[in-house]
Amino acid sequence: MLLENYLNNFIVLFSVVDPIGVAWLFGAMTHGTPRREQRQMAIRATLFASGILLLFLLTGTRLLDWFGITIPAFRIAGGALLFLLSIDMVFARHSGLRSTTTTERDEALHKHDVSIFPLAFPLLAGPGAITTILLMTSGSTGWIPWSALLVVVTVIVSTLIVLLFTPALIRGLGETGANVISRILGLLLAALAVQYMVDGVTAVLTR
Repeated sequence: MLLENYLNNFIVLFSVVDPIGVAWLFGAMTHGTPRREQRQMAIRATLFASGILLLFLLTGTRLLDWFGITIPAFRIAGGALLFLLSIDMVFARHSGLRSTTTTERDEALHKHDVSIFPLAFPLLAGPGAITTILLMTSGSTGWIPWSALLVVVTVIVSTLIVLLFTPALIRGLGETGANVISRILGLLLAALAVQYMVDGVTAVLTR
């Protein structure tokens, strides 16, 4: 049961963060930048993104209690939000939940260091990832949800590895390959998002 819960949470967060898709954007934004600087930006971005996600991981349930939001209500809303994101992933469209606006992308292309913005936020630790973190911690007890913490660490480490090998990844997959992987992840995310909503509705109806 613990392994199944871990795998479900890992698939959701990994799909939302979408390291393959982010690596493609990272490669475009840092084109012509020396490899050493690219690696430094990748490390800074993942460290900053992990800080954001860990902050919400540790304060998640207390944050919901503060606003008087019930767990079932947040599961329904969060599931709907992630479902919308999954549709954008399946159709290879940019989503406001984990991407930037045209103006923000133009600004990023002219910046020397894109590690904090837009790489760490909103590409890695955007609203979609934060929502996922809150959903993961919504049923946990205790100050530190260890299972969710393990998921975050695993996803962040996986993302860092992907970003460090961005040039090789772009050469090997190309844009079409990256979109295919994003579509597959989007399909998995859609199914899990629906399950979140079903669990939320079931909890409301059985009260």
